[in-house]
Amino acid sequence: MINVAILGYGTVGGGVADVLFENAATIGSRVGEELNVKYILDIREFPGDRFEAKITKDFNAILADPEIKVVCETMGGLKPAYDFTKALLEAGKSVCTSNKELVAAHGPELIQIAKDHNCMYLFEASVGGGIPIIRPLLDCLTAEEIDEITGILNGTTNYMLTRMDREGCDYDDVLKQAQEKGYAERNPEADVEGYDACRKIAILASLKYQKTVNYEQIYTEGISKITKEDFDYAGLLNRSIKLLGMCKEIGEKKYAMVAPFLLDEENPLYAVNGVFNGILVHGNMVDNVMFYGRGAGKLPTASAVVSDVVEAAKNQGVASSVIWSAEKLTLNSKDDLEFKYLVRMKGNPAASGFEKIFEDAKELDAEIIAGEYAFVTPVMKEGDFLEKYASLPDAIKFIRVK
Repeated sequence: MINVAILGYGTVGGGVADVLFENAATIGSRVGEELNVKYILDIREFPGDRFEAKITKDFNAILADPEIKVVCETMGGLKPAYDFTKALLEAGKSVCTSNKELVAAHGPELIQIAKDHNCMYLFEASVGGGIPIIRPLLDCLTAEEIDEITGILNGTTNYMLTRMDREGCDYDDVLKQAQEKGYAERNPEADVEGYDACRKIAILASLKYQKTVNYEQIYTEGISKITKEDFDYAGLLNRSIKLLGMCKEIGEKKYAMVAPFLLDEENPLYAVNGVFNGILVHGNMVDNVMFYGRGAGKLPTASAVVSDVVEAAKNQGVASSVIWSAEKLTLNSKDDLEFKYLVRMKGNPAASGFEKIFEDAKELDAEIIAGEYAFVTPVMKEGDFLEKYASLPDAIKFIRVK
C-alpha cells in the first residue's frame, strides 16, 4: 500500500479524493499497489463527508509521517503552498500539483529540490487541466524541434467569447452568466485580463526553452475590451475571436504573448468552443499536434493530478527528470512578430487617408455601425503597425489576425 496525502479539500482537492476512491481498482492495477488517502489537510470541518476521518489541520503530521510517499498540493496560491511543497520535497516526498501560480513562480527551484532529494515535482494539471500536455511535450515529442506552442488556455474566457460569437451577447452579460454558472470568479480579473493564460504559457515556454520565462515579462492582453461589434466585423471575415497564449521561436529569437486573435476555419483552434481548451504544438517533423479537452473543472483537473500521482508512485526514489533551469530567458520584443490587423475607424474612409498609411489595406465592404468603418492591413511587423496606427487620429481599436 502506498499512502497519499492531499493538501486542500476544495474543488480540485475534493476531486482528487473522488478519483482515487472511485477508480481505486484501476489505479492500483497500474501502480502495482493500492493507493490509500491517509490525510487530507484543510482548516475547515466537513461533518458527514465520506473522507471526514482523514481530515487534519496539522501539516506537520503529514510531513513527519514516513508512510506518506506522495502528496497532492491543490491549495492554490503561493502561501503556504510554497513553504509546504518545499518542506515535503526536502523530506523526500513527491509532490503533484495543479497550482499554476506556484509552478510559474518557483518551478525550477522546486524541481531542483526534488532532484536533490530523489523525488518528483510533477505539475501536469497546472496548464491544461484535464488535457495532457506537459508529459507529451517532455516524453512523446522529444524527437521534435518545437518552434511554436499556441493555445486557448482559459475555459472562462473561451466560454464568454463563444457566447458573444454565437448569440451576439454583450461582454457584461456573458461575464454575469459565467459567474452564475461557476465558470468565472466573483473577481474575474485573472481570467478576463489574461493573467491565467499568461502563467500557463510561461510554464510551457519554460519547458520548451528549458530556461525560466518570467510571466511578468510576457505581453498580456485580455478580453475585457472585446465587444459584440468586434464579432460582427469578425463575421464579415468568416473568422472568430479567441484569446490565445503563444510562445514562438523564429531563428534565434524567442517570443511569448497573450492576446485576442481573429482565427479562420482552417485553424484547428477555431473549433474550440465553450469551456473547452485546445493547445496546438508545431514541430519540424510532425507538423501540428492538437491537444483538446476540458482545461478546468473539478474532475478533469483532478484526473491530471492523479495521473502524476501514479507516475510518482511507480517511480519512488527516482529524481525528477524535468529540465527547467533557473537561468532567466530574455524574450525578444513582440514588435518583430508579423500579423495582419483588423482596424476599426470612426468617420469617412475617403477622408482618413488610411490607404496611404497602410498600403494594400482592404476596407471591409459593409457598415456594421453608422459612422464607422474597418479595414484589414497586409501582413506586417507589429512594431511597424503600431507606429502607423498611432498616426490615425480616428482609430477606435485593432485586433490581430492570425
